[in-house]
Amino acid sequence: MEDGGDGSGTTSSYAWQGFDHPTDSMLPGMKVGVDRRSGLNSTVTSWKSDDDPSPGTVHASMDPRGNPELYIYSGSKKIWRTGAWNGVRLSGSPDSLTYQGNFSFSFVNNGDETTYSYVISNKSIVSRLVLREADAVVQRTVWLWESSEWSVFWYAPKDPCDRYAACGPYGACDPNSSPLCGCLVPEPAFAPSNPGNWALRDGSQGCARRTALDCRNGTDGFVTVGNLKLPESENSAVDTGLDLVGCRAKCLMNCSCTAYAAANISGGGSGCIVWFSELVDIRSYVDDGQDLYVRVAAADIVPTPERYHKRKSATVAVIVSLLSALLLLSSGGCFLWRKKKRRRVMLGRIPTSFNDKSDVGTRDDDLDLPLFDFGTIAAATNQFSEENKLGEGGFGPVYKATLENGQEVGVKRLARTSIQGLEEFKNEVVLIAKLQHRNLVRLLGCCIQGEERMLVYEYMPNKSLDFFLFEKGKEALLDWQTRYQIISGIARGLLYLHQDSRLRIIHRDLKASNILLDKEMIPKISDFGMARIFGGDETDFNTRRVVGTYGYMSPEYAMDGIFSVKSDVFSFGVLVLEVVSGKKNRGVYSYSHHVNLLSHAWSLWREGKSMQLVDESIGYSYPTNEVLRCIK
Repeated sequence: MEDGGDGSGTTSSYAWQGFDHPTDSMLPGMKVGVDRRSGLNSTVTSWKSDDDPSPGTVHASMDPRGNPELYIYSGSKKIWRTGAWNGVRLSGSPDSLTYQGNFSFSFVNNGDETTYSYVISNKSIVSRLVLREADAVVQRTVWLWESSEWSVFWYAPKDPCDRYAACGPYGACDPNSSPLCGCLVPEPAFAPSNPGNWALRDGSQGCARRTALDCRNGTDGFVTVGNLKLPESENSAVDTGLDLVGCRAKCLMNCSCTAYAAANISGGGSGCIVWFSELVDIRSYVDDGQDLYVRVAAADIVPTPERYHKRKSATVAVIVSLLSALLLLSSGGCFLWRKKKRRRVMLGRIPTSFNDKSDVGTRDDDLDLPLFDFGTIAAATNQFSEENKLGEGGFGPVYKATLENGQEVGVKRLARTSIQGLEEFKNEVVLIAKLQHRNLVRLLGCCIQGEERMLVYEYMPNKSLDFFLFEKGKEALLDWQTRYQIISGIARGLLYLHQDSRLRIIHRDLKASNILLDKEMIPKISDFGMARIFGGDETDFNTRRVVGTYGYMSPEYAMDGIFSVKSDVFSFGVLVLEVVSGKKNRGVYSYSHHVNLLSHAWSLWREGKSMQLVDESIGYSYPTNEVLRCIK
């Protein structure tokens, strides 16, 4: 029934409808995506096998960020992206134009919902979309009346170039070329990031700019690349009121902008979409693709023959080149040695040997971190403008910054009035500089100039976990698969701190706001200002200075100042319950007469009602065993 109810077209009287909760098939009239009014996030999930209807690992869901689009995942790994709706079709499915006489497609993106659906125009056709576990593909099948069987009419991904990010950042995949991967804009603008792997036909690491953009002088330009599947659009913005001329100007005004395109190709093209990060998951089509305007340095806009063709050189020229290279290497080596020495001297000014009043332990390490000039950071944050400000904590304000090479970073600036912040600064420099793990935020460097103390981190475009859990309307963006991925990532990061790193570290302030999320929603533990290094034979420690956040502290730490790895485990448990329930620990649950989430969860567990703890915005598409494992 194409109206999703009983065929009457009236759905408001139903408390629950099967059309709102698809399994492995998407039928005509079904919607996949986010309904912000009901908090429902409808996804399609494969069967484990043709004979086992229990949920598999392959699922299709909507990413409403930037210019929304649908993805197929296998577990947490992206397999295929539909591309954004361009007013006519999904940009990653140009062949849908060939059968639009039989099918009608709809994409709705407004304050109430972000959904995709289809109906069958030809009533003699019976069709469905099916997600398969075995090969992680979506198939459009049609019913053949004569033979009484389903026939595959269309499927995706269908070739190597359909696979997500096959050619990496700034790479473009062409199924009709050999090798498949090439740079989106050829040399001199871009070159393979790893030429060795490129020669072996592994282009997964993509391409990199040869010439840095020069945003300040306004000399950058654009190269038009046609017939493309437009890049992944989670870090993009759409302005429907601009034409391409205005879109170009908008991109040039933002130093983070890397490309632009028409958002709607119907009626000759209108609207504007701009990208603010690396361009990923691009492929070419023979026809019916879209034009992408890629930002490049002025020197790379008009390529000269000398740049594209190697010429034979005379022996004298070779000798001159070799001598010049040797001179440059000698000068460069001397410069790097002096720079490194200066870096060590400047970092030596940070008092890394802490006194007995501090809980961080005693260390006197020679830290070799990149140093950023204050003027560079000031320019990158637009003079620490309010528009660039991401938030503020006990340490001081945090800013988004864009460096001269286009890299986006986060900057924590120590507030002069924060005594605790100075200790946190020392602690973070000592600890994070020596830690490397996928689930820990990465310290890129620091700024130490006069009274200024700043830490420069990798930028996390999806902010922090509490933003998605506790901001009204945002919780629907976290389906169960994403939540479970976040929980698992935090656990891996914590295990690294406690057991696997060369320093055994207790974080002491693990909470939702200290879990940052990258563009893939991978969690990163941050804020090590209150962390403590443990010796190999130490199991617990007592302090008179209790730091952290009440609600996440273990009882023995909050009351007696005793902390150990168990303190972090307690905080992690609170955090897991918050992720599962979408509720803060320190709340009043009047319906169960409990004053916090822990006692409420314990009460439900004893009554055998643990599943009532699950956030309603997740819906019902989740493996019960995974949820119970988290609650236990």
